[in-house]
Order: sequence, then structure tokens, then C-alpha cells
Amino acid sequence: MHVQHQQKIKARLELPLQPASEDIWDKKYRLKDLDGVPVDTTVHDSYVRVARALADVERENRREPTFKAFLWALENGATPAGRIMSNAGASAYKPKTSTINCTVSETIHDSMDDILAKAHQAGLTLKSGAGIGYDFSTLRPKGAMVAGAGASTSGPLSFMDIFDRVCATVSSAGARRGAQMATFDVGHPDARDFIRCKRENGRLRNFNLSLLITDDFINAVKMNAEWPLTFPVLAAERHKLDLDDPTQVLWREWPVKDDYVVREDGLVACRIYDTIKATKLWNQIMSSTYDYAEPGFILIDRVNELNNNWFCEHIRATNP
Repeated sequence: MHVQHQQKIKARLELPLQPASEDIWDKKYRLKDLDGVPVDTTVHDSYVRVARALADVERENRREPTFKAFLWALENGATPAGRIMSNAGASAYKPKTSTINCTVSETIHDSMDDILAKAHQAGLTLKSGAGIGYDFSTLRPKGAMVAGAGASTSGPLSFMDIFDRVCATVSSAGARRGAQMATFDVGHPDARDFIRCKRENGRLRNFNLSLLITDDFINAVKMNAEWPLTFPVLAAERHKLDLDDPTQVLWREWPVKDDYVVREDGLVACRIYDTIKATKLWNQIMSSTYDYAEPGFILIDRVNELNNNWFCEHIRATNP
């Protein structure tokens, strides 16, 4: 019985790769020089390259046994993430690439300088081969005034278009399509535009989209309650609102404090731009997800509740 089992395993391991598998390996993971000439002549060569690169970080006396262990794992079905398979051991040919598959941007602050700085960082990240995620709901809603410019802003989605084009341009230089994830607070005044944005032909095609769904929103849906759409109040604008009026201002947690009105308990004053039935917004989300497969759905309060690093971070975005 044991011999038969061993024979089955050997037969499985000796099965040749399917043509589709070889095609994917050749286009995405096979190391080639700058002229497109293959450096990895076989899939086994790719396994050796990756295993050697992974083992070389060990102490010298551990490198050879670690190399053999990694090579055995690769040849017996273990598959590392795509950037590891593509870039590990390839620094002589691709010195500016990364073995990191997925990253998340720092918080994007609501200023032109910071938005463009994050777009610059995103371009370099995508160039390395990594995917990247961002939370765009820290940007003020469409139509809000920009005091320094004496004009109103075009809103977060218009800035997402910039990141979309950066991704399309950078990824066009290589075989791999760039990967981006945009998250967005369900309580942001432009949440409905975020839900509908992929209905526009060709828009944000280099993004996956996900709404940050809070416990408060879920409860509002269950209770068929009104749902406020809010954004923080700048300290310079506090005289325009009665901060004690719950019909004008909602005090809530916000990922950045910047120049906003902040209470002693750390909550930020958020102006109520509009209200909508939570069930109506819920139905819009479900309809768009059914018709267009976007946006996704992140129970962000549950994510932070279960986060092992809760003491040093608050999650607002995820990788693609």
C-alpha cells in the first residue's frame, strides 16, 4: 500500500506542465535579459534561481541546506507570490524591482502637495512590480472650497483618475498589469459617486474598489435609519457651524487631524453634507456590485477589532 502511494506521488510530480502553465511562466515569471533572450531555459531554472536567492540571506553554513529545502518545496508544488517568482535572484537584470507583492500607501492628506507626492511614490512602487492600495476618502468632497486657490475642488474621484493614469503608464513598460486598490469611507459625501464610477466606460480600469463599511452603517441599514454623509470641518471654518448642533455636525473618528476641529477626546467635527436612507445606499451598493462586480465590501471596524497590531496602527486601506 505504501509503495503504491509513493508511485502515485511520483507520477503526479512527473506530469509535464500544461501548455497554458508554460505560457504563463514564459510571459510573467521567466527571467529574460534586456533583449528578451531567456536566462531561465526551463521552469526548473526558475526554481533554482528563486531558491538560491531565498537561501542566500541565511548564515553561510545554513545556505546550502536551506537552498535544497526551498528547491524541494518549489518542485513539489509550493508557489511563492508572483514578484518573488519573477524578481528573486534577478537583480543583475532587473536591479530596481522588488520581491514585495503588495503594499499600502501612507495616508493621503488633503493637500495638492501631498496628493502629488503620493502619486509619485505610487509610480515608483508600481515600477518595482508591487501593487498598492490607498484610502481616498481623506480628500474633501466635490464642490468643497479650497481657500488657497479661491475655487472649489473636483473631488476625490478626479484625483483617483491621476493615479489611474500613472498606473496605466508605468505598467505599459512591462508585461505585468499594475495593481491598485482604492478604499472609500461609506460615510463620505462622494460615496455614491464612488459606487457608480465604474459605470463610466473606461474609467478607473487600473483600480479595484472597496467601500469601508462601518458597524454604524450596518446598524443603520438594519434600523432603516437615515445615514449622514460627512467630512471634517477645518478650524478656519468652525464659525460657520454650530458645533453642538447634531443636525449640522457629527463628531467621529478620522484618520488624520491636520487643521480640523478636534475635541479633547480625539473625535473630529465632521460637517453633515447630506443624509440618505441607509437602506437606499445599501441597495445602490448591492446593485452596482451585482451589475459591475464593484465596489467590494470591507467591514473595516471588524478588521481593526481583529488586527493584532491594533496598538500601533489603524487600518484604512488594503492591498490589491
